[in-house]
Amino acid sequence: MACFAVTPVADMQETLRITEIFHSLQGEARTAGLPTVFVRLTGCPLRCQYCDTAYAFSGGENLPLSEILERVAGYQSRRVCVTGGEPLAQPNSVALLRRLCEAGYEVSLETSGAFDVSDVDARVSRVLDLKTPGSGEVARNRYENIALLTHHDQMKFVLCSREDYDWAVSKLIEYRLDSRVGEVLFSPSHGQLEGRELADWIVADNLPVRLQLQLHKVLWNDARGR
Repeated sequence: MACFAVTPVADMQETLRITEIFHSLQGEARTAGLPTVFVRLTGCPLRCQYCDTAYAFSGGENLPLSEILERVAGYQSRRVCVTGGEPLAQPNSVALLRRLCEAGYEVSLETSGAFDVSDVDARVSRVLDLKTPGSGEVARNRYENIALLTHHDQMKFVLCSREDYDWAVSKLIEYRLDSRVGEVLFSPSHGQLEGRELADWIVADNLPVRLQLQLHKVLWNDARGR
């Protein structure tokens, strides 16, 4: 009689490598200032020169999706942001996003834009970061993603210089981003471009974009879990 190994149920569960799960105020994008649970996934193939979450490149712990959902529920918040690292570098992040939506949360995804977003649940607000030349990773942009975006989504540019600003304006015009997504966000790279200077450029050009400052850095500097 043939014998077959039985895989324990726990081993069959979908898992993700997680750096941290915490409750704070959203510091960026459409829901800035609102209490939000953050699920920070581990790992990112990009190396943007201004990255402020390099601690999420490695380490973390493997957790089944059921435990992630349980930890999120413990904070009793209606909003969840899945971030990284780069969440979509882990394929099971798509399943997590879907299950969070099914649980009734208002869900956002922060992604570098280097990965295909077509499988992300339509209920998720995709905050897609189009990498500028100053980031050092402009070659990683997946421009095919832009056609998939809707008014439920958001496009972010982190700007390091006037050259980055001019480049971002050219993309705003080329792809008509203000009519494609709900918000176009221009954010100054911390320590490289002054927010006031960027604000002056936006006003002078009367751009249909929103100036974004990182509220969490204003309040807590670079403290983890904030």
